[in-house]
Amino acid sequence: MNEKNQTLVSEIVLLGFQNLHNFRIPVFSLFLLIYIMTVWENVLIIVLVSSSRNLQSPMYFFLQQLSLTDLLGSSNIVPTLLQTVINEEAKLSLVGCVTQYSLFCVPESFECLLLAVMSYDRYVAICIPLRYSSIMSPRVCVTLTLMSWALGFGITMITVNLVGTLQFCDQNTINHFFCDLLPLLELSCSDTFFVQLEVTTLSIPVVISPFILITVSYMCIAHAIIKIVSNTGRQKAFSTCSSHLAVVSMFYGTLIAIYVSPSRNKSQTMSKVLSLLYTILIPVINPVIYSLRNKDMNDALKKL
Repeated sequence: MNEKNQTLVSEIVLLGFQNLHNFRIPVFSLFLLIYIMTVWENVLIIVLVSSSRNLQSPMYFFLQQLSLTDLLGSSNIVPTLLQTVINEEAKLSLVGCVTQYSLFCVPESFECLLLAVMSYDRYVAICIPLRYSSIMSPRVCVTLTLMSWALGFGITMITVNLVGTLQFCDQNTINHFFCDLLPLLELSCSDTFFVQLEVTTLSIPVVISPFILITVSYMCIAHAIIKIVSNTGRQKAFSTCSSHLAVVSMFYGTLIAIYVSPSRNKSQTMSKVLSLLYTILIPVINPVIYSLRNKDMNDALKKL
């Protein structure tokens, strides 16, 4: 009896969005269209920044990294999402499920750190403009980016190893459209308290610290903008960081709504809708926010 209870599940079934009925094809088409737009927009930004001489600055280098992150994250989630929509479920091996979570976690962790680096870049540009070139040199930008990737990867590997110690018995269905951490922990028949404690602790350098840095940076930026005498100067200074501020607000807003607010206050459908916003819509909206009012990006696009 003991051995039977400890039999490990080898396959995970993702239920996705149930009861779509006649709306399966329209919903599938909508998600596919959004994914195609995501790929096109983010690849375009990566190509533009790589090929245009006018976009060889730290701000556009970080924007290129953000596009790469959105592209990787979306490409990891959307195929499974489309499968759950058209088949009303998707089946993954347990190893495949944990792998999908790790491939989701690495770019998302990197994005948290990258947004903090981008806020520091805006702080230097507005508050210390005379030293901007020396502080945000190409070598510094590359170093900060590599460190962010390394930290995001390292934290993810620790989390994945912790999840790998859990046992999954009997139940193998997840009412979600991808393998996220919270549904995996709920599915496990092991005691997950230690894993949750470790994950909360590991979130400090990846989520909480970057958010504090972003907040402090924008407090300093706001203080510097207030000191500018001319309205034109204020508008110009604010426009250089308004796009980043909009992206940060969306990213952390959905992050807090999904992972910080108590799960008992949210239905399963609401959790999945918030996750859609976080994993599918933000990657397609980010390039629009950064490019729509950006003269340099539009000029580079016309030349291309």
